[in-house]
Amino acid sequence: MSWEAINAVSQVVSSIAVVLSVLYLGIQVHRSTRVAKLATQDAAATALRDVTKPFMENAELERIWRVGLQDLSALSAQDQARFFHATYQFLKAFETIHFHYVYGLMDRELWEGWRGLLLHYIAAPGIAHYWKLRPEVFSTRFRKFVNALQPPTEHYTVGNLVGEERK
Repeated sequence: MSWEAINAVSQVVSSIAVVLSVLYLGIQVHRSTRVAKLATQDAAATALRDVTKPFMENAELERIWRVGLQDLSALSAQDQARFFHATYQFLKAFETIHFHYVYGLMDRELWEGWRGLLLHYIAAPGIAHYWKLRPEVFSTRFRKFVNALQPPTEHYTVGNLVGEERK
């Protein structure tokens, strides 16, 4: 075998090795992206769960949230303040979820579920009132998104859903 033949074979082998390396890196990047997406989706669910979990565990907080969603005037000033704190955290969790969706870190199907939930809650009188008072604490992108939402014909939240299943 001549040196030219050896050189040609080594170049072919090198080229194949480069192609295989690029394919391997592509597969690894795809897997890493998928893992990042799954972690982001899990973090979104956890963030909202962290906000709403106290409502399940504390009857007084649940009452404030449920009543505040439908009728802020039925709450004392102190309870309204607690409702506003919870609303801020609730909407911030949704802002983060929206951010993840916009940047492609959330699957569309999951996003549609989150969007549907937000649609009902942003239409609740208590949250709608808070939104009018404090939109500036949210990103411009999220404000535009929320302001463009079409309110549902009927909104359902824990504030008005109980009893609906009997109708």
